[in-house]
Amino acid sequence: MQLTDADRRRLAVRAMCVGRRTLREIASIATPDTLLRWHRQLVARKWTSRACRGRRVILAEIERLVIRMANENPTWGYTRLQGALQNVGHRVGRSTIARILKANGLPPVPQRPTSWQTSRARWR
Repeated sequence: MQLTDADRRRLAVRAMCVGRRTLREIASIATPDTLLRWHRQLVARKWTSRACRGRRVILAEIERLVIRMANENPTWGYTRLQGALQNVGHRVGRSTIARILKANGLPPVPQRPTSWQTSRARWR
């Protein structure tokens, strides 16, 4: 009898729930040790998978968009920028927006220049 990976996974999970003593009485496809080894490997694979490590990479396109929006709208804070990005279809956290702005030398809203003269200079 050939077992697929999905079959082994199902058997391993159920074997762990039943326990070794009961497995000795009912196991006919594989030995209790084999079933429990499959479960150990399943758990080990879950915690060593690459998908669980690190943060997602910020796309350069999103970073450029955040910088552009912050420059064009100096009164917008992190939350407003986050909402504007969500309207365009990007899910970005407030702390990510703050980190992008800080890395590019843009201060938070109260410290950004917002006077009439700076907006006038921008349109020249």
